[in-house]
Amino acid sequence: MITTIQLKTRKIRIDLSQPLDISIPIRNGEKNVNAWYIGPPKIEPEQFDEDIVSVSEGASVNFNTITFNPHSHGTHTETVGHIVEENYSINKTLKQFFFLAEVITVAPEKLTDDLVISAKQLRFAIGNKSREAIVVRTIPNLKDKKTMQYSNTNWPYLTQDAIEYLVKKGVKHLLFDQPSVDREKDGGELRAHHTFWNTKGSIRKEATITEFIYVPNKVDDGMYMLNLQIAPFENDATPSKPILYKVLDN
Repeated sequence: MITTIQLKTRKIRIDLSQPLDISIPIRNGEKNVNAWYIGPPKIEPEQFDEDIVSVSEGASVNFNTITFNPHSHGTHTETVGHIVEENYSINKTLKQFFFLAEVITVAPEKLTDDLVISAKQLRFAIGNKSREAIVVRTIPNLKDKKTMQYSNTNWPYLTQDAIEYLVKKGVKHLLFDQPSVDREKDGGELRAHHTFWNTKGSIRKEATITEFIYVPNKVDDGMYMLNLQIAPFENDATPSKPILYKVLDN
């Protein structure tokens, strides 16, 4: 199904029958992707006395309780409420869900003991393109990103100047295929988060960061329409399901 979307300066066409899912689902058990030093998520049937509420156990319905942390256990989208005292709910803050996006692939550079993505790399990948959303895929891009246990791995992250570049470009929605845009252990500085949301100035309340995505290798770099789907949690972050649609006649 091909549809036309009117943007501020142009019309674009997308094929709604060809969605490209770049989310990592939450699943029960140790094979779920994980970070931040906590156990795996649990998806288990409730039990009343000795009765397990599962059809396989003789109940009339399946009645699972899910225990997880959105920041640790899969693709999630967060607001500035993640790093400030004020309560900024993702469910109230994110008002629009379709954005013109650019998918870029970057090989992190060595910086002392770290692997980082710099402003220079982003400038080369994005060029003069103007996009509301940037989707960053790091390489190597192996499928084990979907089950990786990231705690104490010192994953690749974005430098402060890289984030400053994105803010100057007017990027409102940043999607990244690592557990965080910041260094795993940085003493709580969270420079990338604070810079992206401009917490020392006029806070960019409408901006979001989505982490723990997985962009399959079959998805080419380039322009897409992004549908940023979220679960309606009144929380700083929520599990999310970003979907890309290739722009036709680009």
